[in-house]
Amino acid sequence: MDWGTDLWDQCDVIDKHTQAGLDLLERYIKFVKERSEIEQSYAKQLRSLSKKYTKKSAKEEQECRFSNHAAFQDILNELGDYAGQRELIAENMMTSVCVELTKYLQDIKQERKSHLSDAKKAQQTLESSFKHLESTKKRFAKEWAEVEKASQHAEKIESDVNASKIDVDKAKQHLHARTHMAEECRNDYAALLQNYNKDQKSYYFVEILQIFNKLQDMDERRIRRLADGYCQFSDIERKVQPIIAKCLDGISAAGAKIDEKQDSLLFIEQHKSGFERPGDVEFEDYTLGIKPAGSDSSLNPPRVRAKLWPFNWKQKPPAAEDFSHLPPEQRKKRLQAKINDISKRLNRAQEESEALEKMKGVYEHNPEMGNPSTLEPQMTETTLSIGHLKGELTKYETWLSEAVGGDECINNNNTSLTVENNQNSQNIYTEFDDDFDEVENPVGQCTALYTFEGNSEGTISITEGELLSVMEEDKGDGWMRVTRSSGEEGFIPSSYVKRSS
Repeated sequence: MDWGTDLWDQCDVIDKHTQAGLDLLERYIKFVKERSEIEQSYAKQLRSLSKKYTKKSAKEEQECRFSNHAAFQDILNELGDYAGQRELIAENMMTSVCVELTKYLQDIKQERKSHLSDAKKAQQTLESSFKHLESTKKRFAKEWAEVEKASQHAEKIESDVNASKIDVDKAKQHLHARTHMAEECRNDYAALLQNYNKDQKSYYFVEILQIFNKLQDMDERRIRRLADGYCQFSDIERKVQPIIAKCLDGISAAGAKIDEKQDSLLFIEQHKSGFERPGDVEFEDYTLGIKPAGSDSSLNPPRVRAKLWPFNWKQKPPAAEDFSHLPPEQRKKRLQAKINDISKRLNRAQEESEALEKMKGVYEHNPEMGNPSTLEPQMTETTLSIGHLKGELTKYETWLSEAVGGDECINNNNTSLTVENNQNSQNIYTEFDDDFDEVENPVGQCTALYTFEGNSEGTISITEGELLSVMEEDKGDGWMRVTRSSGEEGFIPSSYVKRSS
C-alpha cells in the first residue's frame, strides 16, 4: 500500500500530514536545545560550587594535610570532573542532535516544497487542458447551432416562390460554409478530448502516483531520522556514564581513604609542645623559715615567647610595562607574546588602510558611489594608529633584545630582592604572583584512561593507555595542559587521565 495508489485524491491531507511531521521535528530540536542549556547551566553551577569551597589560603592548604580535609578537596575535584561530563553532554547534544537535525530539517523542507510544487504544476496543467477542452466543446456547440439556423434559412428561401435563384444559391453556400466550420470544430473537439483523456490518465496513474510516493518516502525518512534523534538523546548521556561512574567512585574512595587515627597523630605532631607535665607542689613550712622565692615547680609551664608576626615581609612590586619584575624566561615569553599581539593589530590596521585607499580611489573615479572626503577622518585615524603600533612594536622589540642579551643583569636584580627578605637564592621567585607562568617543566605524569579526539582549537588527541607529561594542572575548569612524547602540547579533559604516583 502506498500514498500514490490509495491517497490519489487526498493532496490536501498529505500536505497537512507532512507539515505536521516537520513541526514535530522542529519541536524536538527546540526541546533538545533547552535540555542542553539546562545541562550547561547545571555544569556551571557545579563548577561555581566546587570553586567556592576549594581551599585557597595557606592556612587552609596546611589543613589539607589531614585526610578528612584532603578527602573533601578530592570530592570537590571529582565534582569538577563531573561538571565537565555534564558540559560534554550539552555540547554533544547541540552538535550531534540540534545542529545536524536543523540542517536536515532545512533540507527536508526544501524537498517537500519541491514535491508539492510538482503536484500543483501537474494539477494546473490538467486543469488548463480541461479548460481548453471545454472552450472547444462550447465553440463546437455554437457552430452546430449556426449550421441548424443556416439550414432552416436555406430551406425557407428554397420554398419561397418569390426568391430568386441567386438568393437560393447564396443561402446554400452559407449553409455549406457553416457546416464546414462546424465539422472543423467537431474534429478539434474530438482531438482535444482524446488528448485530455490521455493527460488525465497520465496525471492520476503516473505523475501524482510518483509525486505522492516520493512524499511518502520523504516522510518515512523523516520519521526514521527523528527516531534516531530520540535514541541519540539517551546514547549521548550513556556514553559518559562510565566516566561519571568513575567520578562517583572517586568521591566514595575519598571518603573511604580517611584515616581518623592518622589525622589525630598528625594533629599531635603539629601541636605538641614537648614540655613535661608540672610536678607536685612542695609543702613550704614557714615555721622553719621563709624559703627564697621561686620554685623549681610551678603550675604554669615555662613561658615561651610567641613568635612575632613577620611584618618585614616585602610587598609584591607593581607590574612593570617592560615585565622587568618577572623572571628572565617569563619576561621573554611575555615580551614575545606582546610583540605578536601588536604585530597582528598592526597587520589589521595596515589592511584597513589599504582598503580605505582602494575605496577612496573608487569614489574618485565614480563620484556617484560616494564622497572621497568622507573617508579622510577614518584614514587619518588609521594612519595615527599604525604609527602608534609601530612605535610600540619597536619599544617591545628593544626590550626583548635586552632581555635575550641581559639575563645575567636581570638575575642580579632579582637576587637583590631576596636579600631584603633574607631568603636563599633558590627562592628568588617566591614573591611573584601565582598566576604568572613558571618555567615550562612538567609538574607530573599521567596516563590516559580513554581516547579523546581533540577537534577544537587548543586541544590535542590522546589514546587510551598513553603516558603524558602534565604541564599545567586543572584550575577548576575541567581541563589540564599536557605534552605527548612526540612533543605535541595542548589541553585535554582532566577526567580522561589518571595521575601517576
